[in-house]
Amino acid sequence: PGVADRYPIWSPEGDQIAWFSDQIGEYQLVLSDQRGEIQRRISIPNNKFYFVPDWSPDGSHIAFTDTDYNIWIVDVNNGTADKIDTDRYAHPNRTMNPQWSPDSKWISYEKQLDSHFKAVFVHNVVNKATHQITDGMADATTPVWDAGGEYLYLLGSTNYGLTSGWLDMSSYDPDVTRSLYAIVLSSQGKAPIMPKSDEESESSKKSDEDKDEAVTVRIDVEGIYDRLIPLKLDNDNYLGLERGPKGTIFIAQENDGPGVTLLKYDVDKEKSETFAEGVATRSISADRKHIVFGKNGTWNLSETNGSKAGKETLKTDLKIKLDPQAEYHQIFKEGWRYMRDFLYVDNVHGAPWDQVYEWYAPWIDHVRHRTDLNYVVDIMSGEVAIGHSYVSGGDMPDIDRVPVGLLGCEIEQVSGSYRIKKIYTGERWNPNLYAPLGLPGMNVKEGDYILSINGKDLRAPTNPYSLLENTAGREIYMEVSPYSSMTGVKEIMVKPIQSERGLRTVDWVESNRRKVDELSDGKLAYVYVPNTGNGGFTSFNRYYFAQQDKKGVIIDERNNGGGSAADYMIDVMARQHFGYFNSKAGDKRPWTTPIAGIWGPKVMLINERAGSGGDLLPYMFKAAGLGPLVGTRTWGGLVGTWDTPRFIDGGRMVAPRGGFFDVDGNWAVEGDGVAPDIEVIQEPKLVLEGRDPQLEKGVEEALRLLQIKEFIMKPEPAPPVRWKRPAGWDKNE
Repeated sequence: PGVADRYPIWSPEGDQIAWFSDQIGEYQLVLSDQRGEIQRRISIPNNKFYFVPDWSPDGSHIAFTDTDYNIWIVDVNNGTADKIDTDRYAHPNRTMNPQWSPDSKWISYEKQLDSHFKAVFVHNVVNKATHQITDGMADATTPVWDAGGEYLYLLGSTNYGLTSGWLDMSSYDPDVTRSLYAIVLSSQGKAPIMPKSDEESESSKKSDEDKDEAVTVRIDVEGIYDRLIPLKLDNDNYLGLERGPKGTIFIAQENDGPGVTLLKYDVDKEKSETFAEGVATRSISADRKHIVFGKNGTWNLSETNGSKAGKETLKTDLKIKLDPQAEYHQIFKEGWRYMRDFLYVDNVHGAPWDQVYEWYAPWIDHVRHRTDLNYVVDIMSGEVAIGHSYVSGGDMPDIDRVPVGLLGCEIEQVSGSYRIKKIYTGERWNPNLYAPLGLPGMNVKEGDYILSINGKDLRAPTNPYSLLENTAGREIYMEVSPYSSMTGVKEIMVKPIQSERGLRTVDWVESNRRKVDELSDGKLAYVYVPNTGNGGFTSFNRYYFAQQDKKGVIIDERNNGGGSAADYMIDVMARQHFGYFNSKAGDKRPWTTPIAGIWGPKVMLINERAGSGGDLLPYMFKAAGLGPLVGTRTWGGLVGTWDTPRFIDGGRMVAPRGGFFDVDGNWAVEGDGVAPDIEVIQEPKLVLEGRDPQLEKGVEEALRLLQIKEFIMKPEPAPPVRWKRPAGWDKNE
């Protein structure tokens, strides 16, 4: 009880199991027999968190990585641990996972280069030599060894490009595709796709069957870049490779549904076929003869020599007895270690971290509920004085929630009756929104009274939502009338929804857009950026480019929830106008070059609830000189939230990664925020009156700037005369 055991792996012979355990308070590598009874513990020189072990085929070594992106190799016989290599960047995807060669003399792995592209490396455990074996001109991933030790198979992408900027919004749109390659390891080796006659193929097949199982891997580094060959497989969105029996590879392919499609590729036939679909996780046995994979909450065990996965489902109805108090202590200690090991700097912001543990550890004896534990862990992490140190989730009791239906409207009580004050329509061009009362033909309007719901009279003090319990997504009947009496009553059928958030948000956005249009006499565009993730990317593209005919733009990033670094938005707004191409239609209004853009003044609205990526966006906007910031200082939380592992019960704590510092080499924004050029407070009195002082000031400032630098489209000039002939060409000789 109270121990985290992670990343179990079978020995190649199947007689031992290894895993990482924190039973002594720090993680160690543990080896045991199949029953877990004969245990041996190996300490790693650094006390960290460890990931994804791989056991060498001869059983002598185990390779894995740690918190700080180091590869370690442990000699199972003598317990020594050697640090082999370190990834170039702390990328959250952690793809530098070592894989053993069939003869146990080499590991292969992908490693990031200074260019952010990845190359394949190999390390020899005998002579300790490390070599890069792909040239870095394509992004090379997931190298796996051929069973015969002659080749390394890998995926490579030449359109990885902008995706290398994984934190940047500019990486969103490009689709990365990859192709399948093989590296011929020996300078004397032959490509696996050499032309063969039918006789040669059959002879080769019999020869392979007669070969001794012993494999020796020979890697000749000289000229190895040129021994990379493409294998016949359509370029597609492949995510990774898994080893297979000799001459075969398993390929994970992205699909539209849950999990991945697992393809089985025959190298000799240069052909792939679907082995399994919807695969969530997978593992290949050391002898490459079996594969186990998770799918739809079940586990499947199949032989790898078949063309398709079998239907055998493993019975895994496992239960474990927990000691909640012991588990709470382990989770608390783990959270303390996470801040120590995963935080973006090593000094824990100066907090006396050992003492902090002593301060709060006694509290855990008094924790009686998982939410109590989150509270204590949150307070402890608060000692670091950093944003994004979120704590949430965990093994909570199951609660039966009642889905209350919502009508997509605001209801007010008038003299004991309930009147519809406002109906949310979903506005226009929002296919994901459904407005229950906003449909044409619904025959209900603002000011109407709701007299009954599903045959039950509705009058105060009855809460109208009590009559809407369990109605979300189901048809109900309501009686409505222009009066609070039965005069003019009519019955309508309505399908309530579970959430009105989307309806209310788009109503607010569109109301702001109309307000800006009204205040500016149609001169200014309004663009709302709710976050710097996919939602913000979509909203920016939708509203910015649809209003390219405007003279200027108000960018509203108030309440921005963050996400990525919104470089894409800055790039678009900073575009320079270079000229025109004429358009021979109508009044000959030309195209600008570039075509897409708003060339007039830009003003950004900010507030104290915009943070993270919502801090960085106005920071970049200001640094790029795009225009003034109007509103209040942003939150000041510019660190990353990636990479911290989950607690043993699935709970979450964030030890922030990736702190931001400026071009002068000084830490910036975190704990400080971004100050406006023009401070405007949202005075409650004015807001309650339906006004938006920040929006109004933004429009006023944009109109002022418009008087100074209005963009005026140039008309098409007179047609050029470029026809020429020598003088006297029209005279007869």
